[in-house]
Amino acid sequence: MSSGPVEYPLRGSGRRLSDRVGDVGFRLLTIVAALLTVGVVGAIVWKVFDLAHLAITENGIHFFQTTVWDPVHSEYGVLLFLYGTAVTSFVSLLIATPLSIAIALYLSELAPRGVRGVIAALVEMLAAIPSVVLGLWGILVLGPFMAAHVDPALQDALGFLPMFSGPISQNGLSMITAIAILTIMIVPIVTSICRELFLRVPHELEDGALALGATRWEMVRGVILPSARSGIAAAMILGLGRALGEAIAVTQVIGGATSFHASWFAPADTLASKIAGNYQSASTRLEASSLIYLAAILLILGLVVNIVAQIIVRRFDPMRGAAR
Repeated sequence: MSSGPVEYPLRGSGRRLSDRVGDVGFRLLTIVAALLTVGVVGAIVWKVFDLAHLAITENGIHFFQTTVWDPVHSEYGVLLFLYGTAVTSFVSLLIATPLSIAIALYLSELAPRGVRGVIAALVEMLAAIPSVVLGLWGILVLGPFMAAHVDPALQDALGFLPMFSGPISQNGLSMITAIAILTIMIVPIVTSICRELFLRVPHELEDGALALGATRWEMVRGVILPSARSGIAAAMILGLGRALGEAIAVTQVIGGATSFHASWFAPADTLASKIAGNYQSASTRLEASSLIYLAAILLILGLVVNIVAQIIVRRFDPMRGAAR
């Protein structure tokens, strides 16, 4: 018997040409898909700015210097909607992030297996509820509840602050109700991402920390959170993008404002809610163009948020230092 190395036959030469054709075709398909994505985004950006050109030329820098939105006198300003967008988005993210991290830690580290699956499914189901349904629930249930119970309690405890002073909306349609709705919409997104991140942390690291005498909280603080911090930052930015662009649910519960109010109990407007609520009823070309100008600003904000997300992820990625 021969003790030499065993030779295995190579694939038939007849398949080599088809393999090469398949590789070339796959490469071309991916290039076309990537270019198509860039082309679609470019077409959207071009069309939005093209339709907003009239408002850009007519309003100029004054558009960013006033809170007045008066179609009767053809005077338009964006400050009121920038304020509403910033407050509702960032405050809802500030509330939703610790809630989401806590839920994700419970599901990944503490919950029994039977409970874990049920709660995780309910959280994901919450993310699937249409915006218009959440907005309708906000009008019928959340708004009246906020006006009757939550808003008075906040006013009694924090009424010395401008955002918690002033009269309370009787129907609950206000900026603080919009913040609550956006919080509900952000929580399932951030929770799902954080839960997957926490489950991917190597169990050896967790067991090692516990074996060295760390408590479960110390293990979470010293092992799980540092390992997932870049992903948590990305999840937060994704939640912020969700809040910035939400239109239907916010339009239904925010009340719509024609003047500036420091109080969160008063009606307000955001960039997205103003576009959704007024574009169909725009009476002049300048008003319609000004509303599209708001959309252009929203596009720029989305681009900035994505750039910031990339910077944060790269800055806090724990694998980046190991790759150097």
